[in-house]
Amino acid sequence: MTQPSVLIVDSSADNREVLRTVLARRGMQVLEAEAADEGLALAREHHPDVIVLDLEAERADAAAIRDQFSEEICGREKSVIVRGKIRRGPVFTGGHVISKPYHFAPLVHTIEQLAAKAA
Repeated sequence: MTQPSVLIVDSSADNREVLRTVLARRGMQVLEAEAADEGLALAREHHPDVIVLDLEAERADAAAIRDQFSEEICGREKSVIVRGKIRRGPVFTGGHVISKPYHFAPLVHTIEQLAAKAA
């Protein structure tokens, strides 16, 4: 059985470090990116089971980023967790929105549940 993989896309090094540490301790392979374009490249190369995407931290248009990641996961059994404030329209098929402010424990629990479904 392979390790579930998670891609964290967040401009905050502190947030990435916390998630990376907790998820790695739970046996997950963790990829991380500081910016959406870097994250999209990693998603295309590694096809992670779960993508954690912080849209609010991005300077670019959140809708365009959402659409790019949506294209990448289209037709695959992937889950996306979007952190931030999404005001309109669907986020992703199979996507989850966790609004800010949030706590890490429920976020990690959601990641674990989605990774288990992908396994």
